[in-house]
Parts: sequence; structure tokens; C-alpha cells
Amino acid sequence: MSLDSLKTRLPEYARDLKLNLGSLATEPGLTEQQRAGTFIATALAAREASVIQAIVAEFAPKLSPEALEAAKAAAAIMGMNNIYYRFVHMMAHEPGANYKSMPAKLRMNVIGKPGVDKADFELWSLAVSAVNGCGMCVESHEAQLRKHGFSEEQVQQAVRIAAVVHAVAAVIDGEKALSSDLAAAAE
Repeated sequence: MSLDSLKTRLPEYARDLKLNLGSLATEPGLTEQQRAGTFIATALAAREASVIQAIVAEFAPKLSPEALEAAKAAAAIMGMNNIYYRFVHMMAHEPGANYKSMPAKLRMNVIGKPGVDKADFELWSLAVSAVNGCGMCVESHEAQLRKHGFSEEQVQQAVRIAAVVHAVAAVIDGEKALSSDLAAAAE
């Protein structure tokens, strides 16, 4: 499966997603590794098998084996961290809650040694955090990216990729559910 075959699976009401998917795949602003890793990490975070397969088929060849593993690691570690830190962030406003001052006691070694440039890993972590809705993680990774010299436009591009990939996954998943409902109704 390729990006083109994924676009053909999108219904007409999702035409804007098709166009955005195509333009973001080649838009300058990020390096090829940054763009490819962002697509892969956010596809994994979006959790729809055919979207993951199409995006990995399209973008994995643009990455070194180490970068591919790092993109997958960003999705994995943020899958854990986004849940934990979203909880910490939500509880910060509760009187007497001290979760923010407590150590997480969760292994996160890959963040310190991701196997690729730290800034690229931060970018992928930010994009996954946007998909997973963790404001605390988004803020933290955005601040790190700005320290690494990323512009707001580059950060925005990664989040735009995340938004489109997530929406594509939701549409594909929704269409599968609707087609199975229609098939069941016809029986």
C-alpha cells in the first residue's frame, strides 16, 4: 500500500484530507528525515492499521534503520508519557494534589539516547503528543524545539502532519465501521 492508494480510499467528503496529505508529504520546511519520521510516528499514534501500513511503506525508505526505530520509539514512549503527564497536568489544579512534584518512576531512557539527532526526536515526540492531546508534553517539546532553533513554521508543519494523519485514520476507521454496519443491515 502507498500514500496514493491511501488517498484513493478516502471518500469525497474527505477531499481536503487527500489534498493536505499530498501537499504535506513534499512540503519544504522540514528535512526529509524530519518529515518522514513525523508521518510514521503520528501514523502509529493514530492506530489505524491500513494508515500505518501505507505511511510506513511510503516513508520508511526515506529513513535510515536508526531513524525508523527512533520514529517508532517516539510513538511508543509518548504513548506512555502522554497519558501520565496529561494526568499530572489535569491534577495540578486540584487542591492538595502533589503529583507534579512526585517522580514519574517510569523508564524513559530513549528520550536521552534516541539514536538520531535529539531535535528530530523532539519533533516526533511533539507531533505524537499533539495527536494524543497532552498539553504538558506539547509545551515541553515545543520549548525544546525552539531551543534547538526550530521556527514556529517548522513546529506548525509537524503538527499539521499530525492533524492530517490523525484525521485520515479517523475517516478510514469510520468508513470501515459504516460499511460493516451497512453490510449487517443488509443481512
